Amino acid sequence: MTVESTAARKPRRSAGSKAGTTSTERTTRTTARKSAEPELVQLLTPEGKRVKNAKNAEYAKYVAGVTPEELRGLYRDMVLTRRFDAEATALQRQGELGLWASLLGQEAAQIGSGRALRDDDYVFPTYREHGVAWCRGVDPTNLLGMFRGVNNGGWDPNGNNFHLYTIVIGSQTLHATGYAMGVAKDGADSAVIAYFGDGASSQGDVAESFTFSAVYNAPVVFFCQNNQWAISEPTEKQTRVPLYQRAQGYGFPGVRVDGNDVLACLAVTRWALDRARDGEGPTLVEAYTYRMGAHTTSDDPTKYRADEEREAWEAKDPILRLRRHLEASNHTDEGFFAELEVESEALGRRVREAVRAMPDPDRFAIFENVYADGHALVDEERAQFAAYQASFVTESDSGFAAGSGGN
Repeated sequence: MTVESTAARKPRRSAGSKAGTTSTERTTRTTARKSAEPELVQLLTPEGKRVKNAKNAEYAKYVAGVTPEELRGLYRDMVLTRRFDAEATALQRQGELGLWASLLGQEAAQIGSGRALRDDDYVFPTYREHGVAWCRGVDPTNLLGMFRGVNNGGWDPNGNNFHLYTIVIGSQTLHATGYAMGVAKDGADSAVIAYFGDGASSQGDVAESFTFSAVYNAPVVFFCQNNQWAISEPTEKQTRVPLYQRAQGYGFPGVRVDGNDVLACLAVTRWALDRARDGEGPTLVEAYTYRMGAHTTSDDPTKYRADEEREAWEAKDPILRLRRHLEASNHTDEGFFAELEVESEALGRRVREAVRAMPDPDRFAIFENVYADGHALVDEERAQFAAYQASFVTESDSGFAAGSGGN
């Protein structure tokens, strides 16, 4: 697998279609979506060319001093994150993980925003922020242990200022707001960032977070990765206005950034974090991107979206975009890409070996910590489950092991 490859991970076209959604309807919707390209902050075009105009000037200054070495670092981050993500998807398909939520296509939004953070800033993620976890120094195998069911996160949130993954949609924005209010009361010179998706933007928890953060001027950045699909629900079925404009109703600024442009995401997030640290309150950043894979490994996106839509976004691939810029600017050579390919494959092997060395999940762990002091009903259910497990016998137990005379 090449470091930029997405073709190997494309979901196969299903012969069937979702009830009520025909191929023609999917194609028509795709055409309508493509014809309504939004205005956004963009510093790198899909062809890798720098964008310089007055509209972007306020944000461009935040990356004016980015060096070729830093650009190569951003590229490396995205490539290794994608490689890890591809390996995790393969491991789930092979029964090593219970589930996996891929970030394919969203690398620029996560790496750009993640590298904008200072060590003393605090992150509240959802369950797809693998790239941000990478930027915060969280070992990728800890993420996989959670999806394998052998830990509840596996890392100390305070060790990396990176909270545990939150599965409940949107609730981490409330946690982030409360934490940010505490930061403000402590007088600390740090900021908080909360990640969520376009689907979560429709949750009441997010609305409450916007209200409290605005009223209390909390130093928090709400970073919405709008990948345009809340599982099978397109964004236009959730809102009549661009998501970033919702901030206006709460009294704080919102900005839409090209979520496939790692430089723009870095710049806009730095700007928003500076606002928070300077006591100017919350900001909503909408990173307009695309989920090139499935929602999770239990999802089949071919049931609800057209191939043409995905292919159009593959042409805007965030990794290819930065590579084109690096090559056109003579900021690197083929040796860099070759070495990164080797490093990428080594990461894939390390992840695979680490997962396969993990123990199987403890089947009885689900009964622990349900009640602080225990409960008779839980004890009864545990005993019933133990009896059920004991009903499964191996071949050796039943006398049909190899060499026992069985046919």
